[in-house]
Amino acid sequence: MNGLELSRAFFETWGRPILEESFPQLLPFLAVGLCGPGSECFGYDDAVSRDHDFEPGFCLFLPEEAVVDRRSEFLLERAYAKLPRRFEGVERPVLQPVGGARRGVLRTEEFFGKTVGSPNGVLTAEEWLTIPEQALAEATNGEIWLDNWGEVTRIREDLRCFPEDLRLKKLAGQLLRMEQSGQYNYPRCLAHGETGAAQLAVGEFAESAMAACFLLERRYRPYYKWQFRALRELPNFGTLAPFFEELLSTGNGPDRALVKTGQIETVCAAVLEAVREQGLSEAQGADLERHAYAVNDRVRDPELRNRHILAAV
Repeated sequence: MNGLELSRAFFETWGRPILEESFPQLLPFLAVGLCGPGSECFGYDDAVSRDHDFEPGFCLFLPEEAVVDRRSEFLLERAYAKLPRRFEGVERPVLQPVGGARRGVLRTEEFFGKTVGSPNGVLTAEEWLTIPEQALAEATNGEIWLDNWGEVTRIREDLRCFPEDLRLKKLAGQLLRMEQSGQYNYPRCLAHGETGAAQLAVGEFAESAMAACFLLERRYRPYYKWQFRALRELPNFGTLAPFFEELLSTGNGPDRALVKTGQIETVCAAVLEAVREQGLSEAQGADLERHAYAVNDRVRDPELRNRHILAAV
């Protein structure tokens, strides 16, 4: 079983019974699940990822101290610490994981404050512009199995995807970067004989194109080492993963460059098709620059719309 399954089984076997038997008065205020940093929270863990910070643990969220006091928190922490050290053949580590405690008793406001910079999940327009996308992915990944108080679920729903204006602003910027790096600068770098610069252009194109795919699917990009895993899961863009793999991992000799130019246009066409299907651009042609500005024009907030088109990327 993967990490999510292991942690849920651990909770159902040991966690839930202890909560029901020893802390029934706290059950109305608790949320339990697994989310945050770590490949297991995305369902991407494997044998390699079990070499650190992997355990059959879970997150037990408490609301503010005015609702659940510090003594109750302390007693829950003691009860959690006494859970079996081994479950389904997996040891729970004795040492703190890298970056501090990821499992066990957590205050909701502290978790979201640390993850997205807001204890209640409410973000200003400027915060939405600057927060790393992977942080939003960590705040909304995994599963919540119990939430009687409802606060964790509400915050996660509020953070589930970018506000529409910001999604459009980000998408406009990524479309422009795709055009500049892939459709324009890649062949120009090759014409100058700068194969290294051409590969940098390919890297920029791949990053922007993958970002556009996630934005069009209303999904957050996780930490870069998991982006290909997440990309393959996207209903409308999973089939593009092999193109990105080849663009990033092959050279720029004359024969290969011709193939890569075609792959760039294939990716651009797929992204543009989705842009049109969502009614975000009525511009003509395959040049993504004009479509980038068409998407930017659909941003309703005039202050955000009038910012530089790359302000959100």
